[in-house]
Amino acid sequence: MPFIKIWIHLVWSTKNRAPLLTKDIRQKVFTHIRENGMTKGIHIDFVNGYPDHVHCLISLNADQTIASLVQLIKGESSFWINKNKLCPEPFAWQGEYFAVSVSESGVNAVREYIKNQEQHHAKKTFQQEYEEFMTKYGFAILGSPG
Repeated sequence: MPFIKIWIHLVWSTKNRAPLLTKDIRQKVFTHIRENGMTKGIHIDFVNGYPDHVHCLISLNADQTIASLVQLIKGESSFWINKNKLCPEPFAWQGEYFAVSVSESGVNAVREYIKNQEQHHAKKTFQQEYEEFMTKYGFAILGSPG
């Protein structure tokens, strides 16, 4: 039996970054994401976000891929949001997502970062955060050279 611990920080947004995840809706969605993840063998260590995006800290198992986990989490949660009519309009997630590995020594810092989304976004928008992530981790930003 392999022993694997690969931490991933996932970030994704609502379709067109629409601010549909009000505080009340967010808590219901995040609880559902965590509980549903457990039933599917997805270890979601921490989940939080803001009205237009979600941060998740997950640990991969030996037979899981980032793409399959993201598809399960996003697909099932958007279905659940719509089935339960949590939003006044049809809900969808943006197709793209951001995923980076996290070292064991960095897990607590990422947990704190995810935990403090309200305070963090009092100072900067998701767009600013997105651009900082793209630069910090060496991704080319769409529409920019490189």
